Amino acid sequence: MMKAFTSLRSLLWCHWAMVRKKGSLILCVAFLFIAWNALLLLFLWGRPPIGRLGEGGGAEPGAGEEWGAGKAKMGGANGLAIEVIRLAEEVESELETQKKLLKQIQTHRELWEQQKELGKKESENAKKDKNIQEPKKTHQFPAVPLHRKIVDDTKTVVKNAPVVTQPHPEIEEGKADQKQEMSENEVDLTKPSPQIIISILVIACDRVTVKRSLDKLIQYRPSPELFPIIVSQDCGHADTARVIGSYGSQITHISQPDLADIPVRPDHRKFQGYYKIARHYRWALNQVFNVFAYSTVVIVEDDLEVAPDFFEYFRALYPILHSDPTLWCVSAWNDNGREGLVDPGKTDLLYRTDFFPGLGWMLLKEVWAELEPKWPKAFWDDWMRHPEQRKERSCIRPEISRTITFGRKGVSLGQFFDQYLRYIKLNIELVPFTKLDLSYLVRERYDEVFNKDVYSAPLVKVEELQHAGSLKGSGPFRVQYSSRDSFKVLARNLGAMDDLKSGVPRTGYRGVVSFISRGRRIYLAPHEGWTKYDTSWS
Repeated sequence: MMKAFTSLRSLLWCHWAMVRKKGSLILCVAFLFIAWNALLLLFLWGRPPIGRLGEGGGAEPGAGEEWGAGKAKMGGANGLAIEVIRLAEEVESELETQKKLLKQIQTHRELWEQQKELGKKESENAKKDKNIQEPKKTHQFPAVPLHRKIVDDTKTVVKNAPVVTQPHPEIEEGKADQKQEMSENEVDLTKPSPQIIISILVIACDRVTVKRSLDKLIQYRPSPELFPIIVSQDCGHADTARVIGSYGSQITHISQPDLADIPVRPDHRKFQGYYKIARHYRWALNQVFNVFAYSTVVIVEDDLEVAPDFFEYFRALYPILHSDPTLWCVSAWNDNGREGLVDPGKTDLLYRTDFFPGLGWMLLKEVWAELEPKWPKAFWDDWMRHPEQRKERSCIRPEISRTITFGRKGVSLGQFFDQYLRYIKLNIELVPFTKLDLSYLVRERYDEVFNKDVYSAPLVKVEELQHAGSLKGSGPFRVQYSSRDSFKVLARNLGAMDDLKSGVPRTGYRGVVSFISRGRRIYLAPHEGWTKYDTSWS
């Protein structure tokens, strides 16, 4: 009986989802509400008390006999009164559940209407930009296909409904038109799509200081509709949950449901935190792409503060990431972004890098579909730096970081924080990236200029750089390394980070690390004619 009721209930909800888009939401909900409660009353009246279901599915041996005997004794007024009270309590409980469901329905309806109105406005703007003379035909789009390993969204705890749950047809149509207008080797970087929705995923756990991160994100966000913020919380920390919940409808709060420890081998017990972080990332990204159905996300951790032009930066770089197959991420972070290692006058300067930076990075759904089936159990960021994942693709990173970290406490126990991370310079100027020509970042153009700049720079020794007056001019200068050890020694002497992951130095591109040292541009570079990284250099 219970299974039949549950199936009927699921069927009714599916029916509601189908008719929602036809404009009959209120009448449908009213009908379903009345029908549901009628069935509920009949079901509750005819079933035995909870926990005493009898044989053939009963919770306890002999429960069927006890229930039959008890039922015979309830012929009197006292037995009837007890049964009525029990029935009333169960009905009250179910009605409270339905009350919550009705509130959620109303919330989703309002948000759906808002998105519908937003879609109309965006469609009109798109038509104006393209000087469309005739209205386009309405296209029927199928439901967004879910990944084959989609998570069970019935386990998702959603505190606030998302602003946008599915791309509007006109938006997808505009994107298709843009792709047709571009040739295979041409990237349209002049006009970033004003209607593209870039979701922001904040990974949170037990830091109440997530407030600092959220305050800046909301302060600098130009549009809640175009940049919906989803905060995914692990750990079940109540104080942090209250801080996140205090933002109300400004964000969407979801909770990772599996808080259990992960079985690990004995020597990895101290790394339990890294395993939980990898699990959380996988779950949260599946929610963003497969449940909320966004196509693009920027991942921000709960200990990051963003720059004033954070959203402008990612909005401007979305077209090149979307169009250039040699790129797989855009990061707001410069690992060598300390004060004194960057040029403060080059706030608009961007680079390609072979090193995955993380710490505020943009990911596309198609790349996640590639990564998700083989997502690691731990140490996900180093795993991203393996050649099997990178596949000779690069990321974009800035000269001056668009994020800084304020979280010394964490699973890494402050690794690099005191020596490097706390000194990272955060950009404070608003650079109009969407109005700049970023075509120099296309690989063919970038590599030609980059190689010429690096290997035409005078080759000098580190000792010459360390002694003031021995070199004339402001650079750039080139310092050459020939081995893993020589790279580490030279990087340390010049103040840059000296570690490598799968043979790739931090911020490196084609083996070259670019930074400022004593006011001069330095290229710490391998020999001319370099071809590939040596993965043993790690």
